This record gives sequence, C-alpha cells and structure tokens, in this order.
Amino acid sequence: MDLNFNKNEDHNKLLLSALRQKLSIVKLGGGEKRIQKLHSEGKMTARERIDYLLDPKAKSIEIGAFVGEGMYKEHGGCPSGGVVVKIGYIKGKQCVVVANDATVKAGAWFPITAKKNLRAQEIAMENRLPIIYLVDSAGVYLPLQDEIFPDKEHFGRIFRNNAQMSSMGITQIAAVMGSCVAGGAYLPIMSDEAMIVDKTGSIFLAGSYLVKAAIGESIDNETLGGATTHCEISGVTDYKAKDDKDALDRIKKIVDKIGDFDKAGYNRIAPEKPKYDENEIYGLLPKARSEQYDMMDIIHRLVDNSEFETYKDGYGQTIITGYARIDGWAVGIVANQRKVVKTKNGEMQFGGVIYSDSADKATRFIANCNQKKIPLVFVQDVTGFMVGSKSEHGGIIKDGAKLVNAVSNSVVPKFTVIVGNSYGAGNYAMCGKAYDPRLIFAWPSAELAVMGGTQAAKVLAQIEASSLKAKGELVDETKEKELFDTIKARYDEQVSPYYAASRLWTDAIIDPLDTRTWISMGIEAANHAPIEKAFNLGVIQV
Repeated sequence: MDLNFNKNEDHNKLLLSALRQKLSIVKLGGGEKRIQKLHSEGKMTARERIDYLLDPKAKSIEIGAFVGEGMYKEHGGCPSGGVVVKIGYIKGKQCVVVANDATVKAGAWFPITAKKNLRAQEIAMENRLPIIYLVDSAGVYLPLQDEIFPDKEHFGRIFRNNAQMSSMGITQIAAVMGSCVAGGAYLPIMSDEAMIVDKTGSIFLAGSYLVKAAIGESIDNETLGGATTHCEISGVTDYKAKDDKDALDRIKKIVDKIGDFDKAGYNRIAPEKPKYDENEIYGLLPKARSEQYDMMDIIHRLVDNSEFETYKDGYGQTIITGYARIDGWAVGIVANQRKVVKTKNGEMQFGGVIYSDSADKATRFIANCNQKKIPLVFVQDVTGFMVGSKSEHGGIIKDGAKLVNAVSNSVVPKFTVIVGNSYGAGNYAMCGKAYDPRLIFAWPSAELAVMGGTQAAKVLAQIEASSLKAKGELVDETKEKELFDTIKARYDEQVSPYYAASRLWTDAIIDPLDTRTWISMGIEAANHAPIEKAFNLGVIQV
C-alpha cells in the first residue's frame, strides 16, 4: 500500500479509537457510584437488563447511544438521553427494547429522552416489531417541563403511539422495575402485558408526598402502588416478579410464544463476505473531506462477494447506482461518486456534487427498485447540487426536485449510511433524516451541515466584518482572521457526527466494519412489514 493509504488508515483508526473511548464513557450512564447504588438496591442497570434479556451471542444494534452528548450541561448532562434502546433478538425473534437508565437523574425524562423514545416507537411501528419497555423512571424532569410536556412530539405522543401500536397488532410488553410515576404510569398499562418487580417496582399517578400534600392522606409508596397492590388489589399489572431477572425471564417466555409474522418478501440468499478485505476501508477513505477517491472501492468492500451490477455506468457519473447483496439481502445502492470524472463531451464533473444527469439517473433507478421491491441503500458523501449559470439553465432545480420526489415517495425500505460529507440539499436528495430512512447512521468520518466549515466560516466572517465596518470599527487582517477562526471553531463543532448523533439526526455512529450488520438487521426488521401502497411519483416537471 502507498504512503497516502497508510496516512488515511492511521487517521480513520484514530477516529475509531475515539469512538470506542466515547462509547465506553457513555455506557457508564450516570457513573460508577450510581451503578453501585443501583446494585445495592438489588437492581440491575439498564444495560445489564438488556444484555440479560437478549439472546446471548446474537447480534444487536444500539439506537442513539450518543443522544444528549454535550447537551444539558447546566443540568449535569444526560448520557444516552437517560434511556438505552437496542434492536436485538429474544428467543430468536427480532425486537426493540427500551430501558430507562435510573443512574441518570433517576431515569427522569429530558426533552431529548422523549425524542429518543419516540424514535424507538417509530422503528417498532414502521417495521411491525415487538417492543419491550423496561421501566425505571422518576418521570418528567421538571426544570425542563415546558420543553417536554404539551407539544405534538413531546411526552404525550408516547401514549398515543402505545394505543396506535396496539391497534396495529404490534406486541408491547412492559416490566416496571423501579419508579413509574405520574403520566409515565400509562405506558406500561397501555402495553399488552405488564409485570412489576416486588419491593422495587412502583406505579402511581402521585407519590406519597404529593398525596399527603394534595388530600392529606398518609400512606407509604409500597402500599400506595407496589407490586402486591397492583397484582392483587387494583389489577393494574398482570404478573408479580421477585426480582429483575425473574421479570426478564417472564418476558422471554411471553416472546417465545408469539406467532409468526407476514413477510414483506425481500429477496435473500445465503450470505457471502466481500471478496476484498473490508479492513482496507480505513486506508481508502481519505483523511481530508475535500479529497477525491473512488467510491466503488468502498462499495466493493461492503457487498457480498464484492459483486456490484452497475446501472447506467457511463451516464450521470457523480452518482453510482446499481444492484448488489448485503449479507444475502438484495439491495439497490445509490452512492455519491467522489472522484473527478470526464463526460463523453470532454467536460469534467467533480466528485461529491450532484449534477442534472446524475439526479436524473438516480430518480429512474429508485423507481426501478420500487418496481422490483428491492430495498434501497444510500451511501452519502455529498457536497450538494452543482451551481452556476450552466446548471441553472440546464434545469438543475427541476432534476433535483425529481430526485427528492422519488426519495420522498419511495415505498421500499430505505437505509442511509453517511461516510463523509452530508451538506445542504445533498443531504435531502440522498435520503437524510427528513426522508424517513428506516435506519440512518454515520461513520466517524462523517460531517453534516448546510455547507462545509471553511466555506461557511468565510461567508459568516465576511458578514460579521461588514457589520463591524458599518459601525465604524477598524477591521484589519488580524481581526478578520480572528473572526474566521472563532466562527470556524464553532461551525466545526456543529458539523461533527457527534453533534448530529446527540440530537438524533442520525441513529448511531458506527465502525465502518459494522455497516453490513446494520443494513442486514434493518432489512430483516423491514421484512416484518409488508408494503401497503404502490409507488407513485406524483406530479413532476419532466
């Protein structure tokens, strides 16, 4: 391998090392002392509960591990949004598991907690997957109640989704393994089956202190809403468990007896590993986001037997389209080509930019995949659409709109992998979060923003300098550089994949070598939900 390959490899492996270090911190939740306190109470942590519940040695993927990263600093932080979400297998059946992390503010709900819970329910609803709630929460985090309580995408939406999923026939099972207070008490009881752990689990609309203040009644929490009360007097819960493991074992037995599901029928054969070494991805992906490279080199290390059937190879070359298999599943791949290419008329097209012909090609390919019922995989490394008079006169807006239309109306499941840049309208056209990918995840090399940091900082610094000059202030080269550096540093923080992941613009940041697992498990999940409507592009300007 050449020197450039080695430099890329070193850089990308350092990014991967940083990812693993961050994950190790995130997995501690509220910290080791709080974990020890939980253990002293005879309780397992959220992650321990999930690990015990899921089939050993089976694959699983975590949604939103970095949710809340760098947020709520004035409130002590909210690692993973105070809730752990995984897609895995229970008795061989694929399920979504949601577990409150009681080491983070006693499992209280921050605004981002609600968003993450809604994302978990969205995944279950889209894919008709059983969902398991492991409840241990003190309820809404009151200092931020105005950001979580009344709006459409706030706390109450969760109970609406409970009701919707029930009507859709999606299995919901809840285990109350700690506090379950106020409005949160509705979640387990709106599930199909609910259990409660004796002595540690409790459910009530108002705790003993509030009851005393409200109506003057003196009562302890166990008598008010403990396991015996709800299993033998109120009938609110269906089963009493002696401890956490007993409750989790009960869930396993329930899931084990769930009947089979109707299949969507996506094509799968025996999986094969890529013929080319997957580890070479680290050396092939450039260190600098502005550098060109051949995206086909990456694709060949992601697909089965490194086989890729190109669609319209010589046309619209800044987007690659074609058919392949990933872990046996048939997929249609739409990927940004990041190398400079020459058209037949001798013009140069710059990699990572969407031109009219590439948008036109991708639109047609997406329609074909919908016709054949083939899931779509979007591989993003895009700087946006081509600009300038020639592009505008050639109808780039019209062709871009056709592509956005096709992505928006696609009925086959879509999956988005952000390997590099994800800028501006390119994010939209390549199936960004707003376009309902079943899963969207990023590599540590990803950047998400309206435009690149350097370009944005130059524009913003020029605006700021003009504003200062208009006020009569002296703006020399030193001042201009200071403005640029300050704005660039702030912008670089915002384009980081961790900034995006903390706000759930992506579901995860992953090791590139886990990409095949994410896509395979995603298609397996989507196979639970047959397509219910036909593909229709609607009205487009041809």
